[in-house]
Amino acid sequence: MWELLVQPPGDTVANTLPHPPYTWASLAALALAGCSADAQLLGQSARPKPLPKGIELAFNHAETSRYRSPINGQWRQGDDLEAFLLASIRSARREILVAVQELSLPKLAEALAAKHHEGLTVKVVLENTYSSPWSEAHQADLAPHQRTHHEQLKALGWGDAVAILQRAGVPLIDDTADGSAGSGLMHHKFIVVDRAVVVTGSANFTPSCIHGDPGADRSRGNVNHLLRLRSLELANIFVAEFERMWGDGPRGQPDSRFGLGKGGGAPQKVMVGSTPVTVLFAPHRRSDPHQSLLVLEKLLLGTRKHLDLALFVFSDQRLTNAMEKLQQQGVSIRLLADPGFANRAFSEVLDLLGTKLPDHRCSLEAGNRPWQRPLEGVGTPRLASGDKLHHKIAVIDQRIVVTGSFNWSPSAAHRNDETLLVINSPQLAEHFTTEINRLWKGAELGVTERLARKQERQRNRCGSGLDH
Repeated sequence: MWELLVQPPGDTVANTLPHPPYTWASLAALALAGCSADAQLLGQSARPKPLPKGIELAFNHAETSRYRSPINGQWRQGDDLEAFLLASIRSARREILVAVQELSLPKLAEALAAKHHEGLTVKVVLENTYSSPWSEAHQADLAPHQRTHHEQLKALGWGDAVAILQRAGVPLIDDTADGSAGSGLMHHKFIVVDRAVVVTGSANFTPSCIHGDPGADRSRGNVNHLLRLRSLELANIFVAEFERMWGDGPRGQPDSRFGLGKGGGAPQKVMVGSTPVTVLFAPHRRSDPHQSLLVLEKLLLGTRKHLDLALFVFSDQRLTNAMEKLQQQGVSIRLLADPGFANRAFSEVLDLLGTKLPDHRCSLEAGNRPWQRPLEGVGTPRLASGDKLHHKIAVIDQRIVVTGSFNWSPSAAHRNDETLLVINSPQLAEHFTTEINRLWKGAELGVTERLARKQERQRNRCGSGLDH
């Protein structure tokens, strides 16, 4: 897989420019200079496929672009998502609103601090697990996975992003600002610039989500994407969601709202240029007719010919049952799942494969329904050790794209602060289909050796006495 990162000269925009080549960031800045210009896929080859006006897109594992990794200094394939974010921040003239689960890239923090010092309004909302400076945490207070995370950040030697924000006086809150212990997760990943531009997608603003894990030369980061959408209407919808969470901000009245305290809300449809975009913010109560899983179920059941999925988490039985109906109707279905989550006892990938896996208590998930006719188009992509398939993507009938921060799970629907986007655009769908096709190359199909070994271990441990 790693050898694919060696790209022949002349295949990228960078190689067509005078040496030293322009960075992705400079190309992005040039693109941002003309806000009325048609959208483009930055970092792509000289003749990229067109995108809808007002929409830009970047994939950090794209085959048709490359940049120099700040982790190890090597050239690697993909769009530089950090540069994509920096270009948006540096273009701001009045206001920057950031809501993201984790922000640990110091250059982003420095860019936000610089805008704050220029007098712009800058506000940041983080998930409470990641809202304190990692450099000030005591190892004894951390869970094992947090220790590993902090050791990785320390090893980079890049500085502490949250500490940079705090030292600069950038206002910052987390999801405990409503007086609670926090929502399930403050899982949003968006920036709103000047109430006119929204940047969102699947990526947290971290080294491992964008560039790769330090000390692992093969790592290219979790597989992610970001969109930049230019629309006053859409931006105002995201501003309203931000303001519900922000309330009076730090040291203000306890009027921040996270999780179910925000009160749900119906899907909202706007136009980005001539492209219809529907946005829905989670969570909702299970009885709410606007809840995200019902919206996804309706979308799935409207599929006529093709359904492509690339999902980090897929753990909702309702959506599995809807997909089984599509299979019976002859719809072509392909599903790529993250290798780590696909083989968990609660994963709905198991149902699609027509198999099952007891959990650590030798129990099967309630309502478990393995398909009588296993789906042939189920796979897990081959990724470097430690990297994850972090997309939350569906492409329906080659024209509708579902994306955002929203994992396809009950927790995302009923506990977390999440973004779900539905974009009706054949042009955009073509780009996401290209990404899914790329991931299919070399994917492991069906019951993998890894899953088979895990099933054998559980059979030896649990025997046939399974509880439901």
